[in-house]
Amino acid sequence: MSASKKVLVVDDDQEIRELLEEYLTKAGFAVTTAAEGEEMKRRLALGYPDLILLDVMMPGDDGFTLCQHIRKTSDVPIIMLTAVSDEMDQIIGLEIGADDYIAKPFSPRQLMARIKALLRRAKPSSDIQPAPTATPKAIRFANWRLETGSHRLFDLEKGTEYELSGSDFSLLMLFLTRPNEVLDRDTISVATRGREAHPAERGIDVQLSRLRQRLGDKGTQQRLIKTIRGNGYVFNAEVIYEE
Repeated sequence: MSASKKVLVVDDDQEIRELLEEYLTKAGFAVTTAAEGEEMKRRLALGYPDLILLDVMMPGDDGFTLCQHIRKTSDVPIIMLTAVSDEMDQIIGLEIGADDYIAKPFSPRQLMARIKALLRRAKPSSDIQPAPTATPKAIRFANWRLETGSHRLFDLEKGTEYELSGSDFSLLMLFLTRPNEVLDRDTISVATRGREAHPAERGIDVQLSRLRQRLGDKGTQQRLIKTIRGNGYVFNAEVIYEE
């Protein structure tokens, strides 16, 4: 593993932080640590790492809250660390954007295998689907209008507006720039998360479900984002770009 790979360890237990820092440094990673959420935010303000190890139970903001904070601006791979092997905690962590979940105590070899698997699937920025050379100021489709600069989505029928998270905006932009084209899960994952999808990963399903709910496109009323069984998804709408 390249020494250029950076890992941020966020855990309030000093002994665990020091043990992980020592182990990962010996394995060739550049490691930084944070004891709680505010310190983590200060670290991230200086630049995002290639992967984050994030403890669930911490004073102040817990790991779930911090994971949501990270997902507003970044799709960096996140492995949640927990002292409780609880299935519901795992489901919550995955649904809010975590990529993997490991229960304490864990063996260093097990953790290293999880880290390497995530980093192998991660794509460099050059492999991510490029955005159009000239991003339109706004995009209209059906009864919606998306402002690309502010990430604000307007329901033109109801007169309401919503601010999309970074990942939801990326997903919607992917569909809007490639309408009426069948997109498979790997294409969606690379464009929105920077890596191919893991076969058992639920993150894309959760993200698609969340966007469908926002667009009122759920259940049997799916008219915008259609599922093409065995192939992927297609955005079925006329798209109008506003310069």
